[in-house]
This record gives sequence, C-alpha cells and structure tokens, in this order.
Amino acid sequence: MSEHKSGSRPSGMRPHGPGGPHGGMRMPAQKAKDFKGTLRRLLRYLRPKRMQLLLVLLFAVLSTVFSIFSPKIMGKATTKLYEGFMGIYHKVPGAGVDFGYINDILLLLGALYLLSSLFTYVQQYVMAGVAQRVVYDMREQINAKLERLPLKYFDSRTHGEILSRATNDVDNISTTLQQSMTQLITSVVTLIGVIIMMLTISPWLTLITIVTLPLSLIVIMLITKRSQGYFMNQQKSLGELNGHVEEMYTGHRIVKAFGREPQSLREFDSINEDLYSSGWRAQFISGIIMPLMNFIGNLGYMLVCVVGGIFVTKKMIDVGDIQAFIQYSRQFTMPITQVANIANIIQSTIASAERVFELLDEEEEVPEAPQTKRSLTPAGEEGAVEFRHVQFGYKPGELLIEDMNIDVKPGQTIAIVGPTGAGKTTLINLLMRFYEISGGQILIDGVDITAMTRADLRSRFGMVLQDTWLFNGTIRDNIAYGREGASEADVVRAAKAAHADHFIRTLPQGYDTVLNEEASNISQGQKQLLTIARAILADPSILILDEATSSVDTRTEVQIQKAMNALMQGRTSFVIAHRLSTIRDADLILVMNKGTVIEKGTHTELLEQGGFYADLYNSQFSEDAEPEAG
Repeated sequence: MSEHKSGSRPSGMRPHGPGGPHGGMRMPAQKAKDFKGTLRRLLRYLRPKRMQLLLVLLFAVLSTVFSIFSPKIMGKATTKLYEGFMGIYHKVPGAGVDFGYINDILLLLGALYLLSSLFTYVQQYVMAGVAQRVVYDMREQINAKLERLPLKYFDSRTHGEILSRATNDVDNISTTLQQSMTQLITSVVTLIGVIIMMLTISPWLTLITIVTLPLSLIVIMLITKRSQGYFMNQQKSLGELNGHVEEMYTGHRIVKAFGREPQSLREFDSINEDLYSSGWRAQFISGIIMPLMNFIGNLGYMLVCVVGGIFVTKKMIDVGDIQAFIQYSRQFTMPITQVANIANIIQSTIASAERVFELLDEEEEVPEAPQTKRSLTPAGEEGAVEFRHVQFGYKPGELLIEDMNIDVKPGQTIAIVGPTGAGKTTLINLLMRFYEISGGQILIDGVDITAMTRADLRSRFGMVLQDTWLFNGTIRDNIAYGREGASEADVVRAAKAAHADHFIRTLPQGYDTVLNEEASNISQGQKQLLTIARAILADPSILILDEATSSVDTRTEVQIQKAMNALMQGRTSFVIAHRLSTIRDADLILVMNKGTVIEKGTHTELLEQGGFYADLYNSQFSEDAEPEAG
C-alpha cells in the first residue's frame, strides 16, 4: 500500500525496498544457533531418499577402493621391471623383463581406473538427483509458506533478506548436498583406505607418515582461523558494493539530476578499496594452505624415500612397494585438507538451513474459515461496510486504533483524510484483512470478514493505488490480471473506459507491447491508466482509490475522473485523499488523526464545524491561493 510511507507503521519496521542494502548478495553465514537440531531437521529431508543415499555410499566406497588399489598393483609392475633389469645387469642366465606380466598389470590397472570412473559418475548422478529433489521440496515449502505469511512479515523485512533465504541459502544447501557430501564420503574412505594400504606395505613407514599429521592439522587450524575474519569482511564489502551499485542504478536519474556523480564514484571507490584490501588478504592467506601442506607432505615424502631406500637395501621391502608407498603418502594429506574445508562448508550450510527453517517456522496468517457458498446479496445492495468497536495495534499492548465505529451504506463514497501517519492505510489494511484486528468486528454485507475466505473477501475489492504495480508481461496480460478468464473484448472495453485504448494502440505492438520489469518503457501516467483499466475489468463491489489520478496530467486527469465517476457509480468507494479538492462530493468524509476517526460528515458539514478538517482544508487552499513572489 502506498500509505506505508505515511508513518503509520510501528517503529522498528522497515519498508521492503528493492533488494535491501545488500541486494541479493549472500552475506557470510554465521554459525548456527542450534547446530544439532538444524542438522537433524535437514536430515529428515533425506530420509525418504535412504535407498539412493545407500547407493551413493556404496558406489563412493567402490570408486575409492578401486583407485586405492591401483598404486599397489602398479608397484608390482615396477618390481617386475626392476628385477628384470637387475637380472640383465648382473648377466643372470635367462634373465629378462616379463612384458607379458607387465601387460596384464597394465590391463588390470586400466580396468580398475575405468570402474572407478564409472562408479564416480553413478554416485554423482544419483546424488545430483537426491540434492535437486530435496531443494525442490524445500522451495515448494518456501513458496507455499510465503503465500500464507501475513503482510506484517513483509513490512518488517527487506526484499533482499527474504529472497536471500529463498534463493542463496537454498542454493548453498543444494551445493553442499550435491558436492560436499560425496566428497566427504570419498575423503574419509580414501583416508582409511590409504592408511590400511600403507600398513600392509610397512608399519614403520606408515608411522613416519602419520607423524606429519598433527603438524598439518595445526597449520590448517591456524590459517583457517586467521582467514575467516578476512573472508567475513570480504563478503560484507561485497554486499555493500552490490547495494551501492543497485541504489545508483535504480536511482540514476536522481543522481544525475542533483549532480551527485562524483560523490557516488567516491563512495564506490571507498567500498571497492575495502573489498580489494580484505579480498586479497583473504585469498592470500587461504592460498598458502596448499603450499604449506605440500611442504609438510614433502617432508614426509623425503623421510619415506630415505628410510624406504634403507629398507630396500636390506631387502625388507620391494622397490615397487616404495613407489606405491610414496604415492599413498602423497594421497594421505589431501583428504585431511578436504575434510577440513568440508567441515567449514557444512557449518555454513547448517547456518543457511537454519535461516530457511526460521522462515518456514514464521507465524502464519490466522487460519481461514472453511470454504462456504458465497451469500447472494441483492443487486444494488452490495458493498455495505461496518466497523464495530474495532481495535488494532501493530505491537501487542500498543493500540493504534482503540474504538473505531463506521457504518457505510452500499454505493456511498467514503473519503479518508488526515495528516501523515494518521492511520488511513491502516484502515484499508484491516478492511482487506492484510492485518488481523485486535478486537471488534468488520462486516461486509452483514458478514464478518473472519467468516469469509481471504480469496472471497478480496475478490470483492478493486484497488487503484498511487504507487502503480505492473509486472513483466504484455499490456493485455497486465489489464487481464484484474479478472481471471477475461476475453480480448473485455480487456479492450476496460482500456477504453479508462481512456487507455488510444495510447496503447499508438505503441508499436499495441496490446502485445511487453512491459519491462519496472514498466519504465511507458510513462507514469500511462502506467496509472493501465491500473485503472485493470480495476474496471475486475468489476468489484467495493473500490479502494489512493490518489489514483495524482500521476497524470490535468487533461488526462479530467478524462480519468469521468471514467472513475462512472466506475464508482453504484459501488462503495473508499478514497484516500491527499488533495482535499477531489473529495468535496464524497457522501462521507472520515477525518483521522493518530489512528482515530476524530470527525465525520460531508464536506459542507465539516467546514461548518470549523474543526480539524476545516483547518486542513483552509491551510491547503490558502497556500494554493498565495500570489507568487515578485
């Protein structure tokens, strides 16, 4: 509602802007408040996929096992080559290289690598299906939840915050399920398998390799702890930069009009400098993990080579076993690094899941009444509205409206006036049941609105607001949005009644003209004409008008006013008025201040009273009547 900017919203609530200060950028996930509880709840989404997960586990183990056996088998070929060449070197009778044996080994290795790749493909394929099904169900739940949330939820949060939970956080969960889970399984199996294979070759060499493990863990912990702060700052600066660019883009006309380009560039440079500073530190510090891990791995590799060489000279192990062991020692540190990285990713994912679950657990609108057959009101008698001792407050215990009583007859035009923050739009929000009242009753045609479904209630209303809303689509679709199943003739008839048909036909594609996301390819006045045509097509029994003609020129305003008068004929109309000259002919004027109707009556009656309305009216027109200086 346009009146949200009036100040009638409770303190602490923020209007939902286009993407918020950070737009759609994902801020760094904080640690989850309830890690175990959130993890258990996330695992419940995987419970129906138990068979697929077992299949993924099986294929991950098989893929890893086949790849782990490969160095051991390759070592046998190396040993056979070594023995053959040594026999030739020492001129042993009949000595030579057994190429047939080596050929068999190579064929076996090729089969192992092929099977390992095949199992990896299958596990990734199955896991991708599981992950996408989980996030599909999650998005379905989020979408259904957003439809059931009350308007106050959206009023108290930015678009960016809500979208981040529905998109970025869900994508984070999807990526972790699809990639990190299989990588975690593979890393753990690889680590266990490598240790077992190393023990089968030489327990002493295995001990030497494991000695380097605590050093690797210390290095990872120190670097991760140091880089975390820089990554947080990097994401924060990235979000600020995105928000700044979005603001400057959406408001570029204002920036140019006030000549603030240099200031905007300076602010951009400042944020960009912060992003550069924290970004290169984060990347540099995290980038030295692998060089340090390689250095530690090379220390172990050097010790294995030296000690292994001694063991070969003493014929304690074969040369091929040394080659296999060196390969295993190379593989030993990689799973450790991967597990450490995955642990951080899982922490971030659980935090994302927690944010999604917080959205899913939000308090919903009061449950609707059971679907009942809509009572038929005789033609010409639809649109009676009554407020009986209505009470309402945005916050518990803080009433904005204490005892509102209004009785509107069918077909009357009710003007609602008052200063900014008086509660004009709050009254409309209660009438549309965007917010639930704290006490009393609101009746339409004698029926309590809580006894109707929201769809039935809102189908009785047509709305034309000062802030136009049009979606990305054709002009025809935007007008037809007013009534489901509207025909081409209905759309054209509504456009003509709103004096929009002429300008539509002057466009290159006419009614097939596609409006962009902000509908900036037509003028503000033309946008308003389309919203009026949409309301005319809806043919409601009750109209809500919020300065519907404020965005059009004087000549168009006269035309629209005629169309609106025809539309309002025989319909109950609530007009939120800012220019008091437009509501002189209203059947009833409600003067609101601080959430209370302080005066009511016709224009003439209220002027005669000489009260609040008379002061508003006289001050407005005395200002208009002042001669120009000079």
